Amino acid sequence: MKKRRAMRQVTRRITRALPTGAIIQVADNSGARLVQVISVRGHTTRLRRQPAAKVGDIIVCSVKKGTPKLRRQIVHAIIIRQKKPYKRSDGSWVYFEDNAAVVTNENGEPRGSEIRGAVSKEAADAWPRVASAARVIS
Repeated sequence: MKKRRAMRQVTRRITRALPTGAIIQVADNSGARLVQVISVRGHTTRLRRQPAAKVGDIIVCSVKKGTPKLRRQIVHAIIIRQKKPYKRSDGSWVYFEDNAAVVTNENGEPRGSEIRGAVSKEAADAWPRVASAARVIS
């Protein structure tokens, strides 16, 4: 008699769409308006290949536009939307109108109290504090 094994959930690999140097809009009320990607936390890659971020990744970035207090500061952020299409495990393709991030601390807790626009389901599942501040999860 064969042993039955529990089926594992199939997770898809999301396309990495935002390389280092990309300028991203900020979708919260933390005071930053535009940030530039410096590095992707926890991402290692091949020699001489630029690290890139995807939806749900935490990035280290520099504030390019925003309040004078926050400008030219190094902050952490979580990617919540990306323009590049990616496929979900149910077979549907998802893409958003813009690339957007939420400014957070090192632990992934948002600095702002509200998030403008939609938050991807992948980012909301990975970061519950971001999901609680979001109005729309899609």
